[in-house]
Amino acid sequence: MSARTKARKRALDLLYSADMRQVPVEQLLAVEAERAAGEPERQTSWLYAREIVDGVVDHRDEIDELITTHSRGWTLERMPAVDRALLRIGVWEILYNDEVPDPVAISEAVEAATVLSTDDSAGFVNGLLAAISHAKA
Repeated sequence: MSARTKARKRALDLLYSADMRQVPVEQLLAVEAERAAGEPERQTSWLYAREIVDGVVDHRDEIDELITTHSRGWTLERMPAVDRALLRIGVWEILYNDEVPDPVAISEAVEAATVLSTDDSAGFVNGLLAAISHAKA
């Protein structure tokens, strides 16, 4: 597993946990930063995970608006929490991280949805992120 894939998983864990526990993600970031500082093997993936989470937090309104606009018939609240977090990460990478090609961001999100979410989630995530990617072009 690549360092970026691990970082995406860590970012997903943080965003999902904050959503489910209804606590500010910044609170969980502080705990995770302390943990990463004490475990050098976590440092590599921690930096990108932090960049993702900070980016999602900084651009949350725009990201959520795009998800809502392109998710015909689905509100954010109705989506599984894992899907919400995956979509937020994917949209952030598509819009704000020029180092990650859109197809890679989409593929990573779809793969995670396949493993971690419902049977229909991978197709939903794929279609929604592809629509957002095409709309930005």
